[in-house]
Amino acid sequence: MLDFEFQNSTKIKFGKNSLNNLSDEILKYGNKVLLTTGSSSVKKIGLYDKVKNELKNSPIEIYELNGIEPNPKLTSVNQGIEICKQHNIDFILAVGGGSVIDAAKSIATGAVTDKNIWDFYLQKYSVEKALPLGAILTLAATGTEMNGNSVVTNWKTKEKLHIGSPLLRPKFSILNPENTFSVPINHTIYGCIDIMAHVFEQYFSSTKETPLQDKICESVLKTTIENTYRVIKKPRDYDARANIMWCGTMALNGIIALGKASDWASHEIEHQISAIYDISHGAGLAIVFPNWMEYVLDSNIDIFKQYAVNVWNIDDSNLSDRETALKGIYKTKEFFKEIGAPTTLDDVDIDDENLEVMAKNAARFGDIGGLKKLNENDILKILKKSL
Repeated sequence: MLDFEFQNSTKIKFGKNSLNNLSDEILKYGNKVLLTTGSSSVKKIGLYDKVKNELKNSPIEIYELNGIEPNPKLTSVNQGIEICKQHNIDFILAVGGGSVIDAAKSIATGAVTDKNIWDFYLQKYSVEKALPLGAILTLAATGTEMNGNSVVTNWKTKEKLHIGSPLLRPKFSILNPENTFSVPINHTIYGCIDIMAHVFEQYFSSTKETPLQDKICESVLKTTIENTYRVIKKPRDYDARANIMWCGTMALNGIIALGKASDWASHEIEHQISAIYDISHGAGLAIVFPNWMEYVLDSNIDIFKQYAVNVWNIDDSNLSDRETALKGIYKTKEFFKEIGAPTTLDDVDIDDENLEVMAKNAARFGDIGGLKKLNENDILKILKKSL
């Protein structure tokens, strides 16, 4: 196990009554609030009105930025930054899924600097200051509600990049599983795949002797798989939605990565796909991850065998370690297909036209990955396997 330090300052309010006392939580940090939302779904489910009602008798001034896109765009971020500077906003409240919260983090960064926000994503600057923010989650997927990461797409240049800082952790996040009841089943599925992918990035590691972290990872994976089946059958199953929501938070709040080297190559590759084709992040991960697994398998067969046995219950009694590991990888792909996710680029109408561009962009800052370092040529091979 590697050395580590850990602190996560985000306050989680989980459950049916978690919206109570919202104004008290906000007023700890400010009273001029930018409320950010995505599509009209937060209004359709009544959450928008609930939030406004919670705040209406408080001294909080509300300004709004609506219509933040999936794979949040730089244009929306810049609109939010302008509002913050114009009205001296001192707190941001993000109501939505990972895209809305990621955009809010970007706005929080850009609102307190004269630098171009995109330059932070180009790694020209690091985050040294940010407005405080809170989150009300409506889609279980990214884990952004309890971490300091933000991913934004520059649609003009077809780039999808990320920044990260403890300063971007929400001060509080409100998680009510009821707010995910109306999420379309395909987006629910993609969210569950995103959760699993986050675990994969931290589980498939070269670090030895991390049994506790590995068992937590396996538990999050198995719980996500079990409850994905449940929620497909019964979309308004509160306990299934609650389990998935908490899995999403646990998958990327830092706990399962402690003392381990992580990978993140598959996310970097997928970001290039959705930057150009604007597909769902979870859909792209379902395509990329099994092919990445097979490509890097020989770097650590033991961890892939462990995954096959402990997550998928593969009987390894008459198999070699490699055969067992491969069965786990194939089972992963079968599961993605069974629940209705794409498993090839062709499934989402993507051909080989931009493979070289995507490989080059994925390696723009150097080789990627932790379990196995991947250069541009490696990435291109994985993309070709994904056709």
